[in-house]
Amino acid sequence: MASSRYSFKLAQSPQDLRGYCELRQAIFCQEQGLFEGKDKDDIDTTAYPIVAIDPEAPPDQQVVGVVRIYETQDRLWYGGRLGVHADYRRVGRIGKGLIYKAVTTANTWGCDRFLATVQLQNVRFFQRQHWDSLEEIQICDRPHHLMEADLAFYPPGNEPRPQTSQPLLQAS
Repeated sequence: MASSRYSFKLAQSPQDLRGYCELRQAIFCQEQGLFEGKDKDDIDTTAYPIVAIDPEAPPDQQVVGVVRIYETQDRLWYGGRLGVHADYRRVGRIGKGLIYKAVTTANTWGCDRFLATVQLQNVRFFQRQHWDSLEEIQICDRPHHLMEADLAFYPPGNEPRPQTSQPLLQAS
C-alpha cells in the first residue's frame, strides 16, 4: 500500500463525519472498552475532526483513521481520540499522517503549544514523531503520557480555519 494512496483532511461532509463517529465508536468503545455506548463528550462540540481517507475502499468504509483537535485556551491546542482502523494499522502511515495533519493544522491556526494524552503503548511511536513526554498520567484507569509536539517539526500550512467546527453531537 503506497502512502500517497491516503489523504488527510478536516471531516466536513456528512459521509466523513458519519465515518469518523463510527470508527471512533469501533475503536474506543467496542475494541478498547474505554467507554460504554458512545465515546462522545463535550469537547466534540468545539473540536475539529480530521480523517484519513482510503479512496480505494467502498464509499461507506473510506474513513480509515481519525483524530480531533481543539483549542482549550488561546494558542493552546490538544489532539485526541487518534485511532486507525484495525485493517490499516500495519500500513504504518495512517497514524503518522493523522498526527502531521493535526499538528500542522493547529500550527496554521496560531498554535503555540500542542499537547495530547497518549496511551502508554503508543508513547515510543509519538517520540519518533518529534514529541516529548511531559508526565505519566492515568486516564480511564489506564496509563497515558501527557506529551507535547515539537512545533518546529510541524510547519504551518494554508488550511483555512472554518468559522465553526462540525459539532459531532449533532452528526449522528
